[in-house]
Amino acid sequence: MVFVGDNGAPAQSFPTYTTVAQTPTVREKPYLYEDSTGLYNVMVPALRTNATGPDWTGGSTAGTTIPITQFYVVKAGDTAATINAALAAGKNLLVTPGVYHLNAPLNITKPDTVVLGLGMATLVPDNGVTAITTADVNGIDIAGLIVSAGTTNSSSLVQIGPAGATASHAADPTSLQDVFFRVGGDVAGQATRSLVVNSNDTIGNDLWIWRADHGNGGTFGWNTNTAANGLVVNGDNVTMYGLAVEHYQQYQTLWNGNGGRTYFYQSEMPYDVPDNASWTPGGGQNGYPSYKVADSVTSHQAWGLGVYCYMSTNPSVVADRAIEVPGSGSAFHDMVTVSLGGSGTISHVINGSGGQVSSGSTVTYLTSGP
Repeated sequence: MVFVGDNGAPAQSFPTYTTVAQTPTVREKPYLYEDSTGLYNVMVPALRTNATGPDWTGGSTAGTTIPITQFYVVKAGDTAATINAALAAGKNLLVTPGVYHLNAPLNITKPDTVVLGLGMATLVPDNGVTAITTADVNGIDIAGLIVSAGTTNSSSLVQIGPAGATASHAADPTSLQDVFFRVGGDVAGQATRSLVVNSNDTIGNDLWIWRADHGNGGTFGWNTNTAANGLVVNGDNVTMYGLAVEHYQQYQTLWNGNGGRTYFYQSEMPYDVPDNASWTPGGGQNGYPSYKVADSVTSHQAWGLGVYCYMSTNPSVVADRAIEVPGSGSAFHDMVTVSLGGSGTISHVINGSGGQVSSGSTVTYLTSGP
């Protein structure tokens, strides 16, 4: 269990508890409410730094109230064209429950735009497009959505900031809360990368990024719902809380930016690897680590990470390590690897440290690394 910035949290006691006293930078999810006059509004909680405890103990939430008149309510019959017209007119989006097929990306360019989904509203990019793209601007907030890959491969499902983004957003970062990704399982979806974060200082909170290992017949399989990476981070000073990335065919998480931080990481390697020859980055290495910090990165930190294997297609498949990071500049705390049912092998927890999990010993804990 991982506690970050919680009043009354149990003391640090790994492998049971990982406790971090303060939340370094966070913005809570926007929410819809009715005011005293009976009108609907959306509250966007303020950015908090080095915070402990909830943000409403003073009697109300600090933040910005946006009247519903400043939102476009997305509903059945809306298309990428109607939604983009609303965004271009400066509107925020309140996305009502439904499945919305998009033939073009939703392009968010206005700073501090809010996109709030209700009832697990689902976006499906058709014909290989990206579902959401953003400009490299301050304060965009995307919350409460499922993004589900279409049957034509998309290079990415959501892209935060353009490639090469360089602006600082430390004072007003883009946030994603309760945003879930699915590749396959309902249809034979395909997407090379699910979430790409190019903008600096972005915050993610409760992201489940998933390639299907089960579902409707014909919608999953090693050569069916192809997907290389769940999360790719290129921006600097990106922070993730409650990050789950599962079953992708190469690195589950690939972190290229400096100053990254993750608090709680849960990941299953792909179940359906046919053999080690089909699952290798080369260089004589067996398997893809789940969490890969690029060799060029000079600073990265993470707390509370669990990586599991269950090689149901071929239990002889081996991953040399669960986590791979540069030899200096990275600090990882409280890690666990598990071979579920002893099916498959992870030889080390991080780089060359930490014991093997396999049919002989199915759980390994490591307090720090590399």
